[in-house]
Amino acid sequence: MHNVNIWSEEFGAETDAPILLIMGSMSQGVLWPDEFVGRLAAGGRRVIRYDHRDTGMSDTVDFEAEPYSWHDIKDDVYRVMDAHGLASAHLVGHSAGGLLGQFIAVERPERVRSLTVIASSPLGGGEGQVLMRALTGQPQPEGSLPEPAPEFVAFYRALMTAPPPEDRRARINGMIAEQRVLHGTGLPFDEDAARRLQERIHDRARDLSAAAHHRMAAMTDPDFEPAGVLDQVKAPTLVIEGSHEPVKPGHGAVIAEQIPGARLMIVAGMGHTLPPETHEELATAVLAHTAG
Repeated sequence: MHNVNIWSEEFGAETDAPILLIMGSMSQGVLWPDEFVGRLAAGGRRVIRYDHRDTGMSDTVDFEAEPYSWHDIKDDVYRVMDAHGLASAHLVGHSAGGLLGQFIAVERPERVRSLTVIASSPLGGGEGQVLMRALTGQPQPEGSLPEPAPEFVAFYRALMTAPPPEDRRARINGMIAEQRVLHGTGLPFDEDAARRLQERIHDRARDLSAAAHHRMAAMTDPDFEPAGVLDQVKAPTLVIEGSHEPVKPGHGAVIAEQIPGARLMIVAGMGHTLPPETHEELATAVLAHTAG
């Protein structure tokens, strides 16, 4: 599956230390907010963001003809680095992007200058099973990761049985409703800003529905994540979680416990998105972490 074209863009000077931003499952690279990216570039970093395969302006795949797994989505990270001429970079991953960052830090430590994981779960921790059990109402076994907030579970249960939206307006309204749930309850939700963001995401996608292939990719290889390997991470690691994380609450502490020397940072009010109120704090932390 190396014939997939990946869209990427970079900011800052080529001579600056590179930061590769890796977004979460089914998510476009422009979900890394322009202001946050701009702060990193102004702080003397070469910043690269990209669209995963089957999202945004990257190629969409005929999944039935050419199925792929999360190993392929992970290997796209190396391909983006190679295309930008990077032997190594500071990796900053959000949600499943943080999971990919952890995997790469174990698999190819020489390519990772530092690791920052935001709103993520520990590699090999069984987060997918926790989510599935929560959505289907099954009890969580002892020792499982904490499950999502009730409002998140209720929203996705309703979504699973809802008819597909009929037009652009309905699709965007649904995307805003989802963003509201992911935003959490810790900070005011700016509906106008959410509409501008979701219109941008909707209108730059080659095929909005193709992002669902990421779910199918997870089912192609359910044992994608190696377990019990986070103690092998050598890269300096910063783990960031919002105080109002609705999807993976408390997962950051588990990551920080398992990676030697990792530091945990809690951002007040933040949920599972990157709202404007957090940009300065997040950019300052990432700039400090990548200054070594």
